[in-house]
Amino acid sequence: MTKINQILSNWVSGTVSSTTYLKKKGLNNDLLHRYVSSNWIERIGYGAYKKKYDSIEWQGALYCLQTQLNHSAHPGGKTALELHGLSHYIPFNPKIQIFGVSNEKLPVWFLNEHWDNTIDYYSFDLFNIDLRPYLQTYDYKNFSILISSPELAAFEFLFHVPRKQSFDEAIKIFENLTTLRFEMVQTLLDNCKSIKVKRLFLYLAETSNHFWFNKINLDSINLGIGKRVIEVKGKLDAKYKITVPRKTPYDTEPIF
Repeated sequence: MTKINQILSNWVSGTVSSTTYLKKKGLNNDLLHRYVSSNWIERIGYGAYKKKYDSIEWQGALYCLQTQLNHSAHPGGKTALELHGLSHYIPFNPKIQIFGVSNEKLPVWFLNEHWDNTIDYYSFDLFNIDLRPYLQTYDYKNFSILISSPELAAFEFLFHVPRKQSFDEAIKIFENLTTLRFEMVQTLLDNCKSIKVKRLFLYLAETSNHFWFNKINLDSINLGIGKRVIEVKGKLDAKYKITVPRKTPYDTEPIF
């Protein structure tokens, strides 16, 4: 079997291969150029190739980042919640939210390629811990990628409230989070850097009346000091010191 046949036989359909990976498999620059000219493979940008005539979606591109380039990038926030089936009654978001750590950048080919969906990439350190244990395998067609667990995705979603996600969306999302694992929630709360996110998470968990909330140890969580304005012209929640909508689904009486 020729080298290119070996490469193609092990190439997962619908995925991208990086130049770094292909060179490790024995394809130098001359061979890469030859195989492109022979219509075996196609260059999709600096540092990335696909099989000729193969159709690539963002999932297949992300597969390359995770499995070949050891990148932390993963679908999170609202995108992960949608993939977990936990965003019922919330408008579908055609933009894919990808999260990564602050010292990593996405390859230009990943950001510039015209996928069917627009990629929004957020690189920051929301937690003090390694997030790999909080990612889950998501099967897509004939391969798998890692996405945020529902627990992690909930925190990532709240990071964007109220600038990119509304408080009303957050309330509806949390109504669906009935089966979160409180051990994971506790660790994420203990290690989250954002005071706003932690207070908002606890407020929504408590007002949603989820059973797992009662298992949370509030004493170990640093909730900071002072007030946080989340809902402009809202009312102040005295317990968590955040402003919330003046009327929410949890209110039983009109607020005047």
